[in-house]
Order: sequence, then C-alpha cells, then structure tokens
Amino acid sequence: MKKVFLSFMALLGITLPMLATNPVITAMPSLSIAPDAHAAGLGDIGAATAPDLNSQHWNPAKYAFMDSKGGLTVNYTPWLRKLVSDIDLAYLAGYYKITDNQAVSASFTYFSMGDVQLVDYRGTAFQEAHPNEWAIDAAYSIKLHEYVSMAVALRFLYSDLNNGVNASVNSAAEEMHPAMTGAADVALYYRQPISLPMGESYFALGFNLSNMGGSMSYNDGVTKNFIPTNMRLGVSYELPFDNYNRLMFTAEANKMLVPTFYSKYAADSANHKMTTDEFAAINPVKGWGMSFCDAPGYYNDQTNKWVSPAVEELQEIQWAVGLEYSYNRQFFGRIGYSHENYYKGNRRYVTLGAGFKLSIFSLDVAYCIATAASNPLNNTMRFTLGFDLAGIKDLVNNKK
Repeated sequence: MKKVFLSFMALLGITLPMLATNPVITAMPSLSIAPDAHAAGLGDIGAATAPDLNSQHWNPAKYAFMDSKGGLTVNYTPWLRKLVSDIDLAYLAGYYKITDNQAVSASFTYFSMGDVQLVDYRGTAFQEAHPNEWAIDAAYSIKLHEYVSMAVALRFLYSDLNNGVNASVNSAAEEMHPAMTGAADVALYYRQPISLPMGESYFALGFNLSNMGGSMSYNDGVTKNFIPTNMRLGVSYELPFDNYNRLMFTAEANKMLVPTFYSKYAADSANHKMTTDEFAAINPVKGWGMSFCDAPGYYNDQTNKWVSPAVEELQEIQWAVGLEYSYNRQFFGRIGYSHENYYKGNRRYVTLGAGFKLSIFSLDVAYCIATAASNPLNNTMRFTLGFDLAGIKDLVNNKK
C-alpha cells in the first residue's frame, strides 16, 4: 500500500523536502481540496466567512443565516494541470430554508483521477483503469440564538483506486477493492452585526469538526487508511466604508485529527516509525486523540537544531488569511495566502479571486500561485456558478 499513500500525497499537491518529513496522509484526499472558487480566492478559507451557497463544505451551520429561500451551486476544478491533463474535481451543493431559522442542505463531490495503467506486483501491465472517488452528504442547520447556529452533517464516502478491478498488489496476492465508510460533521457559527456610522459591519466565528468516521481499507482490512478528519476554526470581520464599498478580513487554522506514521508511540523507539500492522490497529477515535500528541520530534538539518515534539505538533496546523473587497455586494475581488509547514507537506500559495453576483445567479473564479518551489498546485483554477432559487422564482412570476 505504499504506492497508494504516495499517490495520496501527489493528489493533494504535497511536495516533500529530502530532509526529515512527517506529513499527515489520508485516504479520500479530495475531501481536503477546496471545491469552490469563492473560498479558494481567499486562501481556502470558509469557516467564518459570510454565508454562501458552498457553506456545506466549510461550515454548514452558516446556512441558517442565509437570507434567500434556497440555492444551488455548481463547481469545477481542473486539478494538478501542471502534472497531468485528466484529473478533475466536480462539486454540487444546495440548500433550502425550512423556516427562517432552519435549513437543510446537501452536496455531492466527484473526483476523477484520470486514466491509469494498472500493473500487478510483478510490474506487468494488464488493464487501464479510471480511478475515482466520491462523497454525498446531507446536513441540518438551526439557529440556537439570534447570533448563533449549529449544524450536523452525515456523509457517505466511496473510493475506487482501480476502477473495480481486483488487482493483486503484492506477492501474497492481496487484492485491491473499492473502499467505503461513513462520516459526520458538527459545526458552529457565530455572526453578530455591529452598527457603525458608515453602515453595518459583521463579526463572525466559525468552527467545523468534519469527517469524523471510520477508516478505509482497499485490501479487506490488511491495511487501513484514515479519512481526513479535520478541525477548522475561523474568524472574519466585515468593515463597510459607505453604502457601496466593503472589506472583509478573515483568517483560519486547520488541524488534521489523524496520526502520523512517524510517532512516539511506535514500537520502534529508535526510528519512531510505525509498521503497517501498528498503524492499521489504531481505532479512528483513538487516532483523533493521538493526533494531538504523537509527534516524535526531529532534527532539522537546515538549522542544525532539534525540533521538539510540541513544536512539531504545532507545525501540523495549516493556517490561512484572506481579504475580500466588494462593491454594492455585486462585484468582488479576493486575495489570500495559505501556509503549510515545510516538513508537513510544503503547500504554500497565494490565491486570487473575483466574483459577480446578480439576483438570480453568481459567478466566481479563483487562481492559485504557488510560493513553494516546484509545487504542482501552481496555476490551479477553480470555477463556481451559483443560482438563487427565490430569484429565479420571482423572475418567472414577473414574466407571467
């Protein structure tokens, strides 16, 4: 399964230095990819930003604050175009307000990994496959207070790395099969208006504990892979200058609740590397707790200093900042920066975005500029098209 883990790293755009590294590797890497252009333009931030159509991925509790009755969004990302030409991420999401304080929502994620030539454990090519993975989910959100909402989401995950072909992956003739599991999200959102002389501003906090679920196995449980259980915490502040011009500042921190292969709990106390059997024996719930305290520390060859376990744990936090300018809430310009530690994946990039919104539809685009050398995420673009169901209904009624 080592080849599988390496493919997961490549699909996420992780570029590792030649020195000591200990990245967090999971199955279903598509769940860690920002699916929409709005959040992508802000540095992949969405936990505490203003409620929008793609809140399902970032923080479904935001739907309870939506003004419109319902909406639908279609998102497309040509992924890793610097490396290949046939990997794509498609994302559909929508919501419906049951009452003024409650909403239901759902989304579907489909990740195509292109065409892959399958080989057996001897290296003999025998068939071309079209690996893919997808997830479908539904959520319920409710306002608990004028300024506070929460949501719960349930998700089904499916990953087929060899397109249904039961390929032997080693000399023991272990066969690879599609993997599947279930997961849940719990989210909170706080959004308070603040009256200022030049208009109404908003302060918001967002929290989302996502993809809490079982592990996935592609070979009948011989090896197990954690799904990307993630803890996301964000903050945002909208500042109006007048009735037309506004700025939104936002920041976010993410921590994968997944243990690493190099761990202080490994039986090999000299190298701190877990065996495949050790890693497979970790219960997902136990793994969430281990993720906060399993780092063994390492020697940094660049600084010639020892990095303590506590510092290494902090290095697993990926952070981002973003800024959005809006004119009349119709035209948007965005910029963001996302940072991952050099030894934890080295995904560092600046993002740019733009958006246009009318009463019935919205259009957003985003562009990624990698700041880390030779990063395959460079030049990645995302596209989002949204539809306001209430606006469409009003348009139809006016034509009658």
